[in-house]
Amino acid sequence: MEEAEKELERRSKFLNSLIQNKKKSIKQPQQQEQEQKQHDNNIKLNNIHVRACDMSLALQKHAFQCARDHLDSMPSKKVDSKHLALVLKKEFDSSYGPAWHCIVGTSFGSYVTHSLGGFLYFSIDKVHVLLFKTVVAPLDH
Repeated sequence: MEEAEKELERRSKFLNSLIQNKKKSIKQPQQQEQEQKQHDNNIKLNNIHVRACDMSLALQKHAFQCARDHLDSMPSKKVDSKHLALVLKKEFDSSYGPAWHCIVGTSFGSYVTHSLGGFLYFSIDKVHVLLFKTVVAPLDH
């Protein structure tokens, strides 16, 4: 009887391993595509260094991706700092409300006041980006 139990246990383990292998090999194509995109994004975003931050991770990632996409779309290797600043400002104004400001360059100094949760200073490749939000107060007449 003991031999029969051992044989049943062996077969059960074998069948479980077959089921697990089958599940792994039948990943949905959409899931594989998402994993590939995530891997590509991780590779693309590896030259980013956060210097100072008071911003949610989701907004940071949005800024990184927007900056990376813009830099990759430039035909020449020369960075158009003014245009990158405009692109980031417009993207954040339209996505998260008004009063975003952006400074882009290889050498600049700044001292700014920002809204809580609205400050990001990072470098991407050799370009430094300062993105911050200020409060918009209505004018009293």
